[in-house]
Amino acid sequence: MTDALVVLTTAPDESRAAQLAETLVQEGVAACVHILPQGRSVYRWEGAIHTDAEWSLLIKTTRDLYPRLETRLQALHPYEVPEILALEVSRGHGAYLDWLAANVSSKIHPSFSL
Repeated sequence: MTDALVVLTTAPDESRAAQLAETLVQEGVAACVHILPQGRSVYRWEGAIHTDAEWSLLIKTTRDLYPRLETRLQALHPYEVPEILALEVSRGHGAYLDWLAANVSSKIHPSFSL
């Protein structure tokens, strides 16, 4: 097991996905955010089936920074109940995992606090 996590979320449009990604990386709670092109989500919300276009984000962070990342996603996200799922990384390329750990910050960014 590593300290790395991949966190999944979605955004309603490409602009919002880019804003989320840039903010999370700039604030140091993510080393990298990969934005996948528009897809379609089919889901149940308030008793009805909905189909919407969404962009998926794959956020790379560490276990220690996950609480801050989750707090920021909840604050920044336009959805009432955003998808925020953390997947543990059991193994990975050592050099990439070292890069990931070196590119997140354990310091709280001045623009926010818990």
